[in-house]
Amino acid sequence: MTVKLKKITPRLPRGFEDRLPAEIAAVNEMVAKIRSVYERYGFDPVETPLFEYTETLGKFLPDTDRPNAGVFSLQDDDEQWMSLRYDLTAPLARHFAENFNDLPKPYRSYRQGYVFRNEKPGPGRFRQFMQFDADTVGAAGPEADAEMCMMMADTMDALGLTGKYVVRVNNRKVLDGVLESAGVTDDGQKLTVLRAIDKLDKFGPEGVKLLLGKGRKDESGDFTKGAELSDAGIETVLAYVMAAGSETLFNDLESGPLAGSDIGKAGIAELRAMADLFAAGDYGTRIKIDPSVVRGLEYYTGPVFEIELTFKVQNEKGQDVVFGSVGGGGRYDGLVSRFRSEPVPATGFSIGVSRLANALKLTGNLNAQEPVGPVVVLVLDKDEAPRYQAITSALRKAGVRAEMFMGNTKNFGKQVAYADKRNAPAVIIEGSQEREAGKVQIKDLIVGKEEAKAITDNATYKSERPGQFECDGDLDAIVAAISALPAVKTYLDGAK
Repeated sequence: MTVKLKKITPRLPRGFEDRLPAEIAAVNEMVAKIRSVYERYGFDPVETPLFEYTETLGKFLPDTDRPNAGVFSLQDDDEQWMSLRYDLTAPLARHFAENFNDLPKPYRSYRQGYVFRNEKPGPGRFRQFMQFDADTVGAAGPEADAEMCMMMADTMDALGLTGKYVVRVNNRKVLDGVLESAGVTDDGQKLTVLRAIDKLDKFGPEGVKLLLGKGRKDESGDFTKGAELSDAGIETVLAYVMAAGSETLFNDLESGPLAGSDIGKAGIAELRAMADLFAAGDYGTRIKIDPSVVRGLEYYTGPVFEIELTFKVQNEKGQDVVFGSVGGGGRYDGLVSRFRSEPVPATGFSIGVSRLANALKLTGNLNAQEPVGPVVVLVLDKDEAPRYQAITSALRKAGVRAEMFMGNTKNFGKQVAYADKRNAPAVIIEGSQEREAGKVQIKDLIVGKEEAKAITDNATYKSERPGQFECDGDLDAIVAAISALPAVKTYLDGAK
């Protein structure tokens, strides 16, 4: 009796996606522009593995049989827990600490790659996504933080987003000083206050005031519990938040919310130094000090910054909203020190590649078209495969993308249809008649499609053969004719 095997249903795991040629080509082009800015600033590439020991990642440590709170983890045969990296910063800290004696200090590097979050997926929220980071490890001064912000601005300009973004800067020391002045000492209450400040753009001052107090009920009736600060504490935090945009920002903070805070004043001093550097580099309109910038990760210890795209898009409710953040970072002086006894200062930022690609698509700055495919040499006679291979090899040697048709049909129409699906710029046709005459036919599929639009009947189409022309069968002549086609010439020029 024949056993019928059960077929497996092909399906993607939730929170993951396949990437197709058009998207890959567009993202590669975008990443190349980002990389050129990073390298112009003197940063070098480094690559760390997808897996790290779970304890190395630091944020999520195993406290159950399987440490799956936010990360994807497995236990190796030596009973060590390993996890897929959830960002590119923790692996950098491990790499620097492990190679401390061999690396230059400061150590300036950039990294691009996928990171993984074991979280509930949703619209636009994936469990695997790409980041592009740059970091300086071993530089303690505000100059290193300011350089990160300036590099973020130059990156946005290189991507064609001039006038459509702002780099917003704050300092966690300033935030700590404000919370200290507001009487916040409990870590849980501190986190609630920071989340409330982060909602300023969304809910406005009145909404933040509610979240700092008893709580806020939204339009759906859902209630968010507040930080339950005293009235004086609420006023202290609001005075700080509303100082954004003031020409006397630093003085207002020092004489107001931070009057009695040494750590807060230290943060203000760092922001003053950074502001002077921004002005010296003519970044004044592109980088702004903004007290509402919080940033989420707990390891930030000083300046924090984020890139916000300022143009409007429509949300799922059809409402106009600002596109928002596409990246950010800050100073994290304690992260590398987890591995070493001495303090190791560090600062850096991360760009969300997928989110940035979406922004570039909306602004027309992302070439999301399918890339030009290979020239296809049609196989109309299997016995002549060596001849077709010779044509294909000659094209490849000249730098032209090319392939010999490998399907199992001799049908001319089906082979051309295949080339069409491959987005081929042209096909090369050599049947017995062409071979006897020492010629080949070249069909420019791109020009042919345009010319065909003006042809209304099939008979005319067959007689005129739009986009098709004859060429000498000599290999050099074929290569020259194909290389002269506009789409192929553009590809060759770009590959130089």
